[in-house]
Amino acid sequence: MTIANKLDLGEYLNEFSSLLAREKEFILQGDINTHYKYIKALEEVEFTPPKPVKNLDTPLNHLTKQGVLALEDIYEFIKIIDYFAYLKKLPFEGVMRKWLDEITLEEEILECSAYFNKKGEFDIERDETLFGLHQALKRNKEEIKQKLYGITNSSNLQNFLVDRQVHYINREETILVRGGFNNVLKATVVGRSSGGFFYVIPQSVAKLKDNESGIVSKIEEIKYRYCKEISQIFARYRRFLGFVNNAFDRFDHYQARMQLAKSRDLHFVLPQKKQQVHLSEFLHPALKEGVSTEVALDKRVMIVTGVNAGGKTMLLKSILSAVFLSKYLLPMNCNAQKTKIGHFKNIEAIIDDPQSVKNDISTFAGRMVEFSKIFQKSSAIVGVDEIELGTDSDEAASLFRVILAELVKKEITLIVTTHHKRLASLMAGDEQTELVAALYDQKRQSPTYTFLQGAIGKSYAFETAQRYGIPKQVVDQAKEVFGEDKQRLNELIEKSTLLEGELRQKIAKVDRKLENLAVQERELKEQKRTMEHEIEQKIAQMEREYSEAAKLLKGAVNKDQKQKHRALNEAHDKKQKARRHKQKAVPKQEEAELKIGDWVQYNNSKGQILRLDRKKATLEVNGMTLTVKKSALKPVGKPKPKQDINVSVEKGGGFVKLDLHGMRYEEAREELDAFVSNALLHSFDEVFVYHGVGSGALAKMVKEFCKAHPRIKKCEDAAPNQGGVGATVIKF
Repeated sequence: MTIANKLDLGEYLNEFSSLLAREKEFILQGDINTHYKYIKALEEVEFTPPKPVKNLDTPLNHLTKQGVLALEDIYEFIKIIDYFAYLKKLPFEGVMRKWLDEITLEEEILECSAYFNKKGEFDIERDETLFGLHQALKRNKEEIKQKLYGITNSSNLQNFLVDRQVHYINREETILVRGGFNNVLKATVVGRSSGGFFYVIPQSVAKLKDNESGIVSKIEEIKYRYCKEISQIFARYRRFLGFVNNAFDRFDHYQARMQLAKSRDLHFVLPQKKQQVHLSEFLHPALKEGVSTEVALDKRVMIVTGVNAGGKTMLLKSILSAVFLSKYLLPMNCNAQKTKIGHFKNIEAIIDDPQSVKNDISTFAGRMVEFSKIFQKSSAIVGVDEIELGTDSDEAASLFRVILAELVKKEITLIVTTHHKRLASLMAGDEQTELVAALYDQKRQSPTYTFLQGAIGKSYAFETAQRYGIPKQVVDQAKEVFGEDKQRLNELIEKSTLLEGELRQKIAKVDRKLENLAVQERELKEQKRTMEHEIEQKIAQMEREYSEAAKLLKGAVNKDQKQKHRALNEAHDKKQKARRHKQKAVPKQEEAELKIGDWVQYNNSKGQILRLDRKKATLEVNGMTLTVKKSALKPVGKPKPKQDINVSVEKGGGFVKLDLHGMRYEEAREELDAFVSNALLHSFDEVFVYHGVGSGALAKMVKEFCKAHPRIKKCEDAAPNQGGVGATVIKF
C-alpha cells in the first residue's frame, strides 16, 4: 500500500489527476520554490485549461527515425502548439511572462495547425482534389443507400426478405434474406445469421462499394502525402517539439494544481528548512467537514494519548498528510498564514495490522519488520498508530522507549498514538518529546476531537463501552476489577488535563486582551497623527492667506515704502503667531538625540539621515536627498519593506508659493531650502518665490540657490501679472 493510500489521500489524488490534460505522476520535479512562483502567477490571469492530449513519446521517437506520423499524432502536437500560442497572448507578467517568451513558436510550425479544423479533423477544403473526392464519396454513399432502398422494396424479393433493415457485417452494408433468393437477386453471401438466414451484398451495390473503395484509397493517398510533408517539417524541429512537449507537462502540473485550489478554496504551503509542523485550521482532504486540526510539533517525538475514537489516528494522518501535500506542492485546506511545515525527505506510516497467515508473521513481528526499515531512513517523519499493538504493554513500553530514542538520534521525527500510559510516562521526561491528549466532554459523554498539548490523556474505555451499548452493570463490574488505585490514577490524570485546559483558556483570554490593548494603542497613535496633520493643514491655509494678503497690501501701498514695510512686518508677526499657535496645539515631545543612519519622519514621509549639522539634517527620502531643519524631524523605527506600492500626490491648485518678504538673508535661505525640498517631495512641476525688489539681496540669493541645486531645471523672473522682477518662478 502506498503512503498516499495509508493516509486516505487516494480520492484526493484521483480528483487532482482528473484535472490533468494527460495522465502523469502527481510529483512535480525540480525546485519547489520556482514552481511555487509560477503557480502563484497563474492566480493573476483567467485562462482556459488545456484539452486532453495523448502521450507523445512514441511519435517523437518516430520523428527521430524520419518516420511518417499519422494525422492523429500530428494533431496531438498541434493541440500543444496552439495552446502555447493562446497562452502567449494572455496578459501574464513576471516569471510566467518570461517563461512563455522563451518558447518561440516558429512560423513554419504554426502554419501546420491550419491543416486542421476546430474539431481536429483534416481540413479537406485546403485541397481542391481532396475536396472533390470527398464530395464524390458522399454521392456514392447516397447511391448505395438509394440502391438498397430500391432492392428492399422490390416486389420480386418480398418473399425472401427477413426484414427491411440494412445490416452492417464487417463494416459492409448487407440485407438479410432466406434461401432461394438467388432466383430473383444476384448477390454475394458474406455471412449467416443464427437463424440460418443469409447476409448478402447485392451485385449492383457491390459495384458501388468497389467504387467507394477506390475513392477512399485516393483520399488516403492524398492525406498520406500531407502527413509526409508535415512529418518532414516536424523532424526538422524535433528538439523543439520535445522541449515544448515537456513544457506542456510542466504547465499541466501548474494549471491542475491551480484549478484544484480554486475549486475547493485550498491554499499552498511551501515546506521550510526547519523540521517542524504547525497546523492551523487544517482539515484532512478526506473530510468534507469536521473539527479542524490545531497542533504544533516542534520536537522530535509526539506521544498522543487519550479517549478511544477521539481522533488520535486522524491527527496522526493529518500531520503526515500536511507534510505530504506541502512536499509535493499540492493545495490544502488550512490557514496558510499560520501553518508552517518543514521539509522531510521521507514520509512513513506504520498504521495497519501487518499480521499475515500466508507469510506466517504475527502482528508484533510485522511491526518489528516495519521498524527495522525505519532505521535505514534519514530525514524522515514517521507516524505509528497504536505502537504497542500485538504484545505485552509493559514490555512494549520499555522496548519502544529505547527504539524511539535511537530513531531520534538519526534525526527522525515521530508521531505515536497509544493507550498505554507507561510509554507516555517513560517519554514524558525527555526534552525531545511532546505529549498530546485527546479531550473528552464529560457533560456530553463524547470525544471533542480536539487536543491538549503537554498532557497525558485518559482512554475513557469504560465510558466508551457504555456509550456503544455495553450494559451499565457490566461496566461497573469492570471498574471494580480494574481496581480502586488505578481508577484513582485515571481520575488524577483526568483532573490534571481539565485543569491544564482551563489554564490555557485563561492564558488565551489574557492574550486576546493584550492584543486588543495593542490595537487600541495603535488607533490612538493614528488619531494623534491625524490631528497633527489637520493642524498642519490649517496652518498652511493661514500661511497662504497671509501671502495673498501681503501681495494685496504691497500693491495698495506701493507709493509709500515705509507704510508698505510696516504692513509687511505686521503680517509677518501674524504668521509667526500662527506658527506658535501650531506648536501649542500639538504637544511638544522631548527632542530625541539624532544620529546618522536613524530613520525619521519628515511631514508625511519617512527617510534615513545621511548627514547632520548643528541645525540641519540631510535625508534620503524616496530616492531624493533633502536638507531640512532638525526640529522638523521625528524619530521612527525602520520601516518594513513594501512591495509594489504606488504612491500619488494630488497637486491641488497646480502651484505653490513662498513669500520671503521681511526675512533676513540666512533665515530666507533656510526657508527656501525647506520649501524646495518639500516641493520635490510632492512632485510639483513649478513653484513661485516672492522676495520683492528692495536691495536685490534676496533675489540674488534665490538665483544662486537655484543655480547650485541639482534638481532645479530652470529659474527665471515671474510674469508681470505674477510679481514680475519681485518674484521668481522655479521649475523642476
